Amino acid sequence: MLAGLPVPGMDRGASKDRPFRHDTPPQETGFLNRKVEYNGVPYRFQVYLPEDWRRDDGKLWPIILFLHGRGERGSEGMWQTQIGLPSEVRDHPERWPFVIVMPQCPLPDHWTDPKMLEMAMAALDQETEEFHGDPQRTYLTGLSMGGYGAWELARVHTARWAAVAIMAGGIFWSYEPERWQEVSVLPAEYAQALGHTPIWLFYGSDDHVVSPRQSELLYEAVKAAGGHIRLWIYTGLDHDCWSRAYNEPELPRWLLAHRALAKPDVLPAFAERVVIPRHPNPIKLPSSALDAMAGEYREPNGHGVVNLFRQGDVLYEKDQYGGIIELAAESPTALFFPNGASLLRMLIERDKQGVVTAFVLHDDRHEERWEKLSAAARQAIALRH
Repeated sequence: MLAGLPVPGMDRGASKDRPFRHDTPPQETGFLNRKVEYNGVPYRFQVYLPEDWRRDDGKLWPIILFLHGRGERGSEGMWQTQIGLPSEVRDHPERWPFVIVMPQCPLPDHWTDPKMLEMAMAALDQETEEFHGDPQRTYLTGLSMGGYGAWELARVHTARWAAVAIMAGGIFWSYEPERWQEVSVLPAEYAQALGHTPIWLFYGSDDHVVSPRQSELLYEAVKAAGGHIRLWIYTGLDHDCWSRAYNEPELPRWLLAHRALAKPDVLPAFAERVVIPRHPNPIKLPSSALDAMAGEYREPNGHGVVNLFRQGDVLYEKDQYGGIIELAAESPTALFFPNGASLLRMLIERDKQGVVTAFVLHDDRHEERWEKLSAAARQAIALRH
């Protein structure tokens, strides 16, 4: 060691009279790498801890087991966090005050394989103990192939779940089409096994991967058995209904409203089937209203330019890159994109005199305001150029 040179990592203020501090760092939260061993085989996976989770506060946390789809299989332990519930948690952590366990099914296995179901349960058991999961508020969800697996776990471990939510899943597995030969008996068998466990199914009406007929059969079977079931069908959506379903603010509230009961038969029978349009029914605005909205809009920093213009009775947006998209009216102050994202709205702002001054692009996670240029402002810009 060379005299007078600091040692890497050394606190130059430390001395024999003032020893190093070894404060214990707080428990990390967010998405954490985890590992579980089942039958001598290690499996990597992820767990999510809410930001206010604490190891020493004695609090029990609601806990969710999430099963991913076929495309997220692997052994690196992370790909399953890219879609579905984990993606939604990144957008809206405030909606999801849960510990979330996200095991990963390796290739070429499926969640319906008994060893994979038990591996998922082993991961749930491990994380429940480690991170203070509440046995009375333990929930199950899955999408696509994970929906197949969720149906199996709901059937086999019925008493474990306070509630179950399944997106684009079923009991007639695409990789075992012969199961359809038992269509007259299987739905009723699953319904009887579920008892009164609350279950919420989501489907896209145009799903060509997992037939929406499955949801109808299971809904009718659970309803006939006096169970507790909801079925929401999104009109016009294909297989990916989960992006919309996990974005429903009601879903986490619905889960938390249920607890595992010592006597599940006290839960009354309930059946709800809802068809949800992709977009609202448009209303017709007068030409004068469309003309008032037409014009040039800029970001607050004055850079980007968006033009709204009318052709006949239709309003269009031309963005700063030259792309043109149709707009429709949900109300006199809210426009939507009938050929675009279902949650995006263009909210029209007016001053006290009713003159359009700006619009706000609004979806479920952000707002972006664009100010309308007055005639004088447009003239000043033209003169500068």
